[in-house]
Amino acid sequence: MTTGRRTFLTSAAAVAAAVTVPVLGSPAGAAGFDPRPGSDGVGDPLFPTLGNGGYRVDHYDLTFDFTPVTYDFTAVVKMEARATQDLSAFNLDTDGHSIDAVTVNGRPASHALSLGHSGQELTVTSPSPLHKGAPFRVTVAYHGNGKAQRAGLTGWRFGSDGGFASAAQSSRADTFLPCNDTPSDKATWTFHICAPEGYVAAANGVLTGKDQRADGATEWHFALRERMPTELLGIAVVKGTYLYGTSHTGLPLRHIVPRGREDEYAPIVARTPDHLAWLEAKFGRYPFSVYGIHIYDGYTDALENTTLTLMGTNWFKPDADGDPTYENTMVHELTHQWFGDSVTPNDWQQAWLNEGPAVYYAALYSEERGWSDMAGKMKTTYAALDAIRVSDGPPGLPKALGGTNIYDGGALVLYALRLHVGPRKFDRIMGLWPRRFKGRTVTSEDFIAHAVTVTGDRSLDRFLRDWLFGTRNPPMPGHPDWTATA
Repeated sequence: MTTGRRTFLTSAAAVAAAVTVPVLGSPAGAAGFDPRPGSDGVGDPLFPTLGNGGYRVDHYDLTFDFTPVTYDFTAVVKMEARATQDLSAFNLDTDGHSIDAVTVNGRPASHALSLGHSGQELTVTSPSPLHKGAPFRVTVAYHGNGKAQRAGLTGWRFGSDGGFASAAQSSRADTFLPCNDTPSDKATWTFHICAPEGYVAAANGVLTGKDQRADGATEWHFALRERMPTELLGIAVVKGTYLYGTSHTGLPLRHIVPRGREDEYAPIVARTPDHLAWLEAKFGRYPFSVYGIHIYDGYTDALENTTLTLMGTNWFKPDADGDPTYENTMVHELTHQWFGDSVTPNDWQQAWLNEGPAVYYAALYSEERGWSDMAGKMKTTYAALDAIRVSDGPPGLPKALGGTNIYDGGALVLYALRLHVGPRKFDRIMGLWPRRFKGRTVTSEDFIAHAVTVTGDRSLDRFLRDWLFGTRNPPMPGHPDWTATA
């Protein structure tokens, strides 16, 4: 989740094979067959209308043709999915797009746009009802403009080069494509991003090829073979330069920096292999096929889009002592590739599972380099968190996204856990978590059960529940003098 930003958008693995056999529905009234519309939300505690019911997505294939400066685009998204109920109609989340055509299994489908709570709803009526368990393919052709008015907030970020980068968390992937915009539905992805001469394209995953068009533009092809939720979408068309490298284990690295500023940013992105080595020693091998950082002046925060962290150009200045403490943010976002991107919260109320580890390990990295003091940071958080538990909710039950309870409060829970069980058991809990749940969606309940299983200590169930869900801070192990601010 974004670093340096405390407010979120509250308004609101292998490439899947194409479906080659049309799925025909049974006549209405056939025995045991009862097709009905899927729901227009999945019941996320913080965003009840995010996502859609009635199906699960296996794969997205996005073709996106963008014109810089004017910000016009045309696009086609092909979605391969599977019905989770007998389905007569289903919804896709979308916002700000003109829908040109929709097909289901290659046949024209009727569709309608309506206003949703966080954007718009595209309701698609299948030409033949779908059986529960049936695979099906949806194709939506659409067009629009990146700066067009939307029903909700936007995920588009515009730079001085006339290009854009996507920052879709938490609910704004639908401003780029019709989709099932919920973290609980992860899919594999392929991208075909067209950029005119003088621009480069970027997307999640590995670059699989480029095709030159007659008009001088280039279509860039990317594949993300691991599963990713929509909110971690990372596409861009910018005036940038690709810088390449490898990690200590041979992982391919590709970074994008502003054109003409390569000498400035090359030493910064070159720190990535050391950051990877530091984190891999704790969590095991990096969980994706490629990594990199996209530095862009159209963004001022930091965001862990899967395999391609987005950071603003404003980050990279030494602190008052001349220390490169911006590396803490680089480590924070890289930590998310394990905690959040590979192992993903099932809903947004579980966001501490992302932010707690990212804040904790960035602080640990900083302390090991002599830039800050972990205990001091945690003591300050402890003092303030009681009041925040009341106003914003405890770390495991936040009332909204983006607050101190999720970020520093989540880290405080982990700090207390380490003091309680000791460093060796703590390291096993945290190290085994992203290996055991790689590619899956999880909840706080999963983390509690995991900690108990790893340690064999059943008392951790109550310990973690008090820290995650309680209305007051429990006593901090080893620090009886720590008190909450009155």
